Amino acid sequence: MSSSSRETIFTNLRAALPESSPLPDLPPSGPWQTFDDPFARFCEVLGTVGGDCQRVATIAEANDQLAKIEPYQAAKVKVSVVDGLGDSTIDINAIEDPHDLENVDYAVLRGHFGVAENGAIWVTDDTLKHRVLYFVPQHISLVIPASQIVNNMHEAYDRIEVGKHAFAGFISGPSKTADIEQSLVIGAHGARSLTVFAVDEL
Repeated sequence: MSSSSRETIFTNLRAALPESSPLPDLPPSGPWQTFDDPFARFCEVLGTVGGDCQRVATIAEANDQLAKIEPYQAAKVKVSVVDGLGDSTIDINAIEDPHDLENVDYAVLRGHFGVAENGAIWVTDDTLKHRVLYFVPQHISLVIPASQIVNNMHEAYDRIEVGKHAFAGFISGPSKTADIEQSLVIGAHGARSLTVFAVDEL
């Protein structure tokens, strides 16, 4: 394709673009959606997207509950970055190439807070050496303080410092897709299950 043909195509496309609309004029502070019991709503929504929420008083209690989870019992390769919760069969600090973590069956990781309206958990790369652990294990558990549940994404973004982390994001439930014939598939691109331990003592 010649440059003149390409320019003709782009010119025609630009001419066919609809008139842009101005961005909505959002109020700087609400009113946003809130809940009488944000934690209950967080667990409810997390359940609808395939996750499981367990509230426990202590890390020791979380450890007892983790030991009952079937995928954890069956896991051969485990990683935990939470002291006192689960165990590790490999030392991730001794691993330099994240590709070497492709066979992790179960990972226990930290989150910072949850969002009630969508069951999401804010995670950042400063809590572990290899961020791929949020995505490559077959199953993951995230640990958050039970007291740190915000109502909505507006409140969530108020807590986030943009640019502070090389990687950060929200995780809501296990991996899933419904692209193929509208059939929901859990574990399509990442973890097949997600359990959130909301710990009172943290």
